[in-house]
Amino acid sequence: MKLIQILILILIHATAICAGDDTKTVRVFIFAGQSNMEGADSKVKDIKRFPPFAGLDVPQDKVLFSYSIGREEKQTSKGWVAMQPVGKMVGPELSFTRRVAQETGAPIAIIKCAAGGTTLGGDWNPDEPSGFKLYPLALELVKSSLAELDAKKMPYRIEGFMWHQGENDMFDKKFKPNYGANLKNFLASWRRDLKTPGLKFYIGELCTKTIWGMDNRDNMYAIRTGQKAVTETDPLAEYIPTSHVGVEIGGGEGLHYHYGTLGQLEHGVNYADAYLRTVGRKPVERPLKAWPYAKGSAVKLFILAGHRNMEGERAFMQEAKELAVDNDRIAFKYSLGGGYKISTGWEPLGPAGFYDTFGPELSFAKTLQGKVPGNIAIAKFTDSGSQMNDWTPQGTEAKDRNLYPKFIAFIRDSIKELEAKGNTVELAGIFYHVGENETAFYPYRKDAAKWLQSTVAKSREDLALPALKWFVSQQPPIDEKGLNRIDITANLTALAAADPALIHIKAFDLPAQPEKLVITTEGIVRLGEVLGESYLGRK
Repeated sequence: MKLIQILILILIHATAICAGDDTKTVRVFIFAGQSNMEGADSKVKDIKRFPPFAGLDVPQDKVLFSYSIGREEKQTSKGWVAMQPVGKMVGPELSFTRRVAQETGAPIAIIKCAAGGTTLGGDWNPDEPSGFKLYPLALELVKSSLAELDAKKMPYRIEGFMWHQGENDMFDKKFKPNYGANLKNFLASWRRDLKTPGLKFYIGELCTKTIWGMDNRDNMYAIRTGQKAVTETDPLAEYIPTSHVGVEIGGGEGLHYHYGTLGQLEHGVNYADAYLRTVGRKPVERPLKAWPYAKGSAVKLFILAGHRNMEGERAFMQEAKELAVDNDRIAFKYSLGGGYKISTGWEPLGPAGFYDTFGPELSFAKTLQGKVPGNIAIAKFTDSGSQMNDWTPQGTEAKDRNLYPKFIAFIRDSIKELEAKGNTVELAGIFYHVGENETAFYPYRKDAAKWLQSTVAKSREDLALPALKWFVSQQPPIDEKGLNRIDITANLTALAAADPALIHIKAFDLPAQPEKLVITTEGIVRLGEVLGESYLGRK
């Protein structure tokens, strides 16, 4: 990074922190992009289903909102209005504004221009806009909205630009390889045209949990590579992971292309947290008050691993308050969302999800504690935007999604850290919940058992534990005629029959879930109990 870039970044960061107590100046944020910025396939009426976001279906009267949303039939605010859902859709701006306002107490204004099915190479091209010509449209929207603030003599500053786009560029032979160059030009053009050389950009990742994250892995990898090429060289551009957010459940198999209601709300929190870091707001740490294990004593280390349901995508603490207590007797370490959230060393076992969510580790520990002699520690490694081939030693063409090296390093580090505390360590087992998306996509369903077998075998080799137990849980697979040509349950059962240290747990009696693929609060609690009971049954 060039020295001048570093100095600019330091100056802007310091200015932002110093201005943190300023409650007069309006913070203006620009939101722009295509369908997953627009709010496609989201529903305002569904907000009430997700407790952390209750109340976002009503206007936020203290937040200003100016927008142009859509393509042929645009919905426009025609000036500033109160922040509110538009056209019964949910956008990330709803949760973003509430989060930022709660943390800073500053006045906020949002300018949003989004249209589904548009490209950076064409529609959003600053130099030669084509199609719906969104760059000049968005620029005019921003300038006219700011002019209104000037007319009202309201002091303001442009605080950040949130961008989520790229799904359509990946299908164009010209646009795909040039996404990074086009994005660099896009950022430079906004800074030039708004006369804001220090404008900070937040670039949203294309969500790999969607069906496109499976059947368009190489295309999405190309766009991510372009995005990262910009954010890794531009000190005022930050890459915002989004593959850990919720995704709409739809279609016969449950897979979808859009975030939907929950994902949009979480999408907004991602942007808010990234912005808040730039103004000096730090996440709350949860350190252990004292190391819970006597020096020299043995510790049984349980590794929990998996995808969206092991992460706890739709399990909310507001619906399981009896588990919302930190347990200082069990040390807990985690890497969630493919590294989106990582614990600060070992913490007390407790709720650690991104959005007031939790995984099966809480009920798992409750089931074991008092029944397993000695000390217990839990280390959890999840990536809900991954599929089972991402966990294999060979990985895939999307190299930035290869998890195996990180997973093994996480386990090794966990063992070393416990030993450094003066404890001996027994790796009690790896508890892995089979990828949910695998059951809903035929090519992946076909290879799931093979992928799992390669991961299990290599992990035992690399950890020098040939008899390492893998407890592999599986929820009921999607029941659909085309998918049922492959009996994934039979394949996993056969794998376990040939491997006495692989325990296949058929978690088929979980509480009913309202949607395919995703287990909700009651089911996640029960899943943890099932995992614990399986371990106790094998002792």
